[in-house]
Amino acid sequence: MLSSLPNLLTLSRILAVPLLVALMWGTGHWQWFTAFVVFSIAGLTDYLDGYLARAQGTVSKIGVFLDPIADKIMVAATIVMLIHSGLVHGLAVIAALIILLREIIVSGLREYLASLQVSLPVSRLAKWKTAFQMIALGALVLAGSAPVLLPWLPALEIGIASLWIAAALTLVTGYDYLRVGLKHMA
Repeated sequence: MLSSLPNLLTLSRILAVPLLVALMWGTGHWQWFTAFVVFSIAGLTDYLDGYLARAQGTVSKIGVFLDPIADKIMVAATIVMLIHSGLVHGLAVIAALIILLREIIVSGLREYLASLQVSLPVSRLAKWKTAFQMIALGALVLAGSAPVLLPWLPALEIGIASLWIAAALTLVTGYDYLRVGLKHMA
């Protein structure tokens, strides 16, 4: 089932991460713009893989396993490189850390609950969190090239504002998941 289109899209997202990191490691504006394109395509595959799997009735255990891993690898690598580049700095690092820590905690919680045969469905608010997170990270990656290629676009400001919104939603959804999970730990 690994060769199904949804699973191939998920794998492509994982395989895109080293390319994304290499492009963000560079200092050229075109490298950062290309990183934005790679990030955007990878983000689109995140939507498409789940949609196609459900629409085609090809939801697989490997896909359910790999999809959140692919998401977390891409988000974590992007955040690390944005901090490394200095685009995310100062207090904005706190927002980025909130997002990273929530991903780790919720992953551990999901793993623990899975051992109890309890699922932790994704809430609607968590989907909004993901949307703001992807907008934030995309805008921040674009900010690496925007001053030269798109000087009229306030990509950095949009990215930082969206990062804080994503961090706030991250705290709320993380607390909701933890609250549900703690009921099964008692």
